[in-house]
Amino acid sequence: MTGGRYGNLMTALSVVIALAVAYVFARSAIESALIFGVMLVSLVVAHEFAHFVTAKLFGVYVHEFGIGFPPRIWGKRFGDTEYTVNWLPVGGFVRLMGEEDASDPRSLAAQPRWQRLIILSSGGIVNLILPIFLFAIAFTIPHEEGIGRAIVTSVVVGAPADQAGLLPGDVIYEIGGRDSRNLAAAGRLVRLQLGKEFDIVVKRGDDFLTLPVYARWAPPSGQGPTGISIGAQYPFTETVSQPPWESIPNGLRATLDTVILARNEIISRFKGGSSDSGPALRGPVGLAQATGEIARAGGAPPLFELAALLSINLGVLNLLPLPMLDGGRIAFLLLEVVRRGKRVAPEREALVHLVGLVLFVLLFVFVTFGDISRIASGESAFR
Repeated sequence: MTGGRYGNLMTALSVVIALAVAYVFARSAIESALIFGVMLVSLVVAHEFAHFVTAKLFGVYVHEFGIGFPPRIWGKRFGDTEYTVNWLPVGGFVRLMGEEDASDPRSLAAQPRWQRLIILSSGGIVNLILPIFLFAIAFTIPHEEGIGRAIVTSVVVGAPADQAGLLPGDVIYEIGGRDSRNLAAAGRLVRLQLGKEFDIVVKRGDDFLTLPVYARWAPPSGQGPTGISIGAQYPFTETVSQPPWESIPNGLRATLDTVILARNEIISRFKGGSSDSGPALRGPVGLAQATGEIARAGGAPPLFELAALLSINLGVLNLLPLPMLDGGRIAFLLLEVVRRGKRVAPEREALVHLVGLVLFVLLFVFVTFGDISRIASGESAFR
């Protein structure tokens, strides 16, 4: 949620993003740039629209609801609020009265704590709900999936899989109590179990065996969590499509799985896991490149899945207790509760958010420089 206090800095940052993305797509197709722009703006506008609706619901004065960042193309006032469309199509914003100052009764800061909590958290919550339907759309659109299950091709001596008794040639049927229907599912289900002992059901000859295996947080490079290599049972795919009564529950499951996978990846890195085991850090430029590669190679379903992943990232990031973000403002609200209603001085809270914004800009510059360097060298977004 972007207020007027940091408008000039956010506009400058938006210009940098737009120029960097333009650089990427000067080397690619304009269609890819349009897809990424529509995807990013849609997710951010959905986030800001949730803030807008809940703020209006509780009587908070909304100065402006904007799509894109200034300079302005068009604006129209309806009631108390000015609705604008701006030239830099890299997101959107809602400008509320008094995000830190409670002097006006219609300011955000003047509202009861439970109302402020709803307003501040609504954007992140919407970004966590959207992926359910984005994944569902991806599952409903006809797409290709691998036929046949994963088969163990090798086992590292002394690794958890070796200690559990897995052997090359074992066909994997279940992982952690869930059906491992193909190679992609097997890899995902194992990474969901990091730090746990879980059961793998395999078929060996005519027999089915249940073997308890531990998934390591930080395995040696090239070994994977359990110490096995797997391959596809059959080198074929088939076209599949799920009806809505299946795709929506599966979309919920995929959303929850993605949050767990992200958490596991972060913990794994902190515990010394290899960077080869998960995705590298990407900024808007790297994500724009990935969008272009997916659009050219995979069609619509992978793009909806990418949109779901971006939405989850936006939701989780905004709810973290980081200065400037919604979660940072929620942290000040909770501090107010702990202090039995005593607020942090508006000037101090504003300073904390400003410092957070500066750090965010520095991180963005660092990540963007890495993305551009990687792209200039011809490297794929997926290595």
